[in-house]
Amino acid sequence: MAAKTPRNIVDRAVAWLSPSAAVKRAQARQVLAYYEAARPDRLRKGRRATGSANDEVLQAGGTLRQVARHLEQNYDLALGVLNTLVVNVVGPNGIGVEPQPRKADGSIDDALARQILMLYQDWCKAPEVTRQHDWPSAQRLLARSWLRDGEVFSQLVSGMAPGLQHGSTVPFSVEMIEADYVPQDLNSSTPAIVQGISVNAWGAATGYNVYKASPLEGVALLGASQTKFVPADRMLHLKNVHRIRQMRGVSVFASVLNRFDDLKDYEESERIAAKIAASMAAYIKKGAPDLYEPDADAEPRQMKFRPGMVFDDLKVGEEIGMIDTNRPNPNLETYRSGQMKAIAAGAGPTFSSISRTYDGTYSAQRQELVEGYAVYATLSNEFIGRIVRPVYEQFIAAAVASGQLRVPAGTQPGTLASASYMPPAMPWIDPRKEAEAWGMLEDRAYASGPEIIRKRGGNPLDVLEQQGRWLREKEAEGVPDNAARAQPSVTLQTE
Repeated sequence: MAAKTPRNIVDRAVAWLSPSAAVKRAQARQVLAYYEAARPDRLRKGRRATGSANDEVLQAGGTLRQVARHLEQNYDLALGVLNTLVVNVVGPNGIGVEPQPRKADGSIDDALARQILMLYQDWCKAPEVTRQHDWPSAQRLLARSWLRDGEVFSQLVSGMAPGLQHGSTVPFSVEMIEADYVPQDLNSSTPAIVQGISVNAWGAATGYNVYKASPLEGVALLGASQTKFVPADRMLHLKNVHRIRQMRGVSVFASVLNRFDDLKDYEESERIAAKIAASMAAYIKKGAPDLYEPDADAEPRQMKFRPGMVFDDLKVGEEIGMIDTNRPNPNLETYRSGQMKAIAAGAGPTFSSISRTYDGTYSAQRQELVEGYAVYATLSNEFIGRIVRPVYEQFIAAAVASGQLRVPAGTQPGTLASASYMPPAMPWIDPRKEAEAWGMLEDRAYASGPEIIRKRGGNPLDVLEQQGRWLREKEAEGVPDNAARAQPSVTLQTE
């Protein structure tokens, strides 16, 4: 039974006098209560997305991925946006890892942490199956594919595998897989497969159907149309999603691809117009018609321009006029900046980073940096949770299983793979102000020294070891230890 709408005294009076008029009043009130944004009209089309998340990705995911790759290859601005995201999400040295295994009393086992760190650093030299990339380089490739294509896969290979030679003493490697290897058009109800991913009744992935060879190769390869099943516990899937239960990812460029195309076409048009304008120099203005003989030779004349030239072959009544083309367009930079701000808002990086324009006061630059860093930190956290942390945990398991890592007695169970993950540090605009602020936080116990070092992208153990060695070497050479002592700030007051 429908809920009754409360009526005031006027409604009750109208209903008693004229029931039909009361019905019309109630219908009119419901129309007025309608959302204006949901009512299409002549000027507003009211476009709608009526399909499920998986249906929309199935229709457009492959096309968006191909267009994004084309723009990366052929448009400098798109490449710059992607490079900015990768550098700030992963960084030049990759996501740092600080092992933190704990003893039974809860304290960190420094000796075991150093042993793990040495093994991990050796593994990072050749961590993937092709042995073409180190771990920071592999992370940048994974992040680039994730952001550009919308998703990327990575298979964890532990122990012996046919034809595979691991790059370190720990028998563990990573296989990087692009989105094209998992067929997006592979769907089935029995067994349940959604866009190449096998799922259970709850929608959780149980495995991935992967092509045995690249489907994009120019020549037909053996097994290019055949798939193999990879269990979900051996496959990592990093994807960019916007809806619940969305199985495949969408490029971060999806909402700005049209703007990229429009801006690229506009820039090319302006460049062509500027080149045409630069090719035009001057014109000859003719005199009155009676100054010329009709039978005279009318062949076009050629004049070669050079610095300091004198026009000494003009005919009677002729004069030179210079062409003012108003090119390049003085409004190009303003229009381009507006479009780049919209691209920055849609794709994620800061406007200053992609435009290379660093104007404004310290406060304005700092505000933009803080807001941009929040976006980068969010993406870094996603990358750590879906790629770096599972890889590190599997590395620890492989190191223990192979005997390369010996766990001492008294280690707290479940903490062997514990670690602190350090994304790229937020850069400093004014190093002095930043350093003084961090020093004040440490002095007032609002932040610890190791936390500050991690925020700077360093490893506290390495920094402490380097500082201790440096102080010992200075003492051995007789160098006075005064560089590390904080100098009190002096405030000058003027009368």
